[in-house]
Amino acid sequence: MASAKVPLFPLSAHLMPQGRMSLRIFEPRYTRMVKQVCANESGFIMCMLNAEGDKNTNEHIFPVGTYAKVIDFELLEDGLLGIKVAGLYNVEVRNIETESDGLRIGQYSEQDAWECDVSAQQISPMVERLEEVFERYPDISSLYDSAQFEDPQWVLFRWLELLPIDAKQKQYFLAQKDCKPLLNYLSALMQ
Repeated sequence: MASAKVPLFPLSAHLMPQGRMSLRIFEPRYTRMVKQVCANESGFIMCMLNAEGDKNTNEHIFPVGTYAKVIDFELLEDGLLGIKVAGLYNVEVRNIETESDGLRIGQYSEQDAWECDVSAQQISPMVERLEEVFERYPDISSLYDSAQFEDPQWVLFRWLELLPIDAKQKQYFLAQKDCKPLLNYLSALMQ
């Protein structure tokens, strides 16, 4: 079954399910996208950039993205549009096309949620470090009405957003359909 075409927002920063992000919108194609999704009460897909992919054939966009919605907006001091977005769920993007103004659109299918059966003891070091990050960086913590440090999947998704690893590695973790490979990776980093 084919899905409708949805706007894509490729970005070097990454947004995962249950994540929040503030964006400054200045390109006309993305201003149009924001107007369209707000008017239709629909969403768009935040995509990761593939540095090795060909832009002309849209291979510069990795297939796994996050379906997101605009949850707030404001006019910034510099006259640009500021939006706050929320990640809802992971999707796989296909059949990417480029519209006349450069906006990419594509079809998508929703991916199954990660399996994430981990003990409090296993996730504890990641929770402690993430609480430190939220305390130290108020611009991150202020994006959330309430942090869900007791939810292992929420914690691991926040780390996947924050980790300074390339998008190819993040795509690998998302393709596993299980949070344990990321948990093991983070455990090794935090020892």
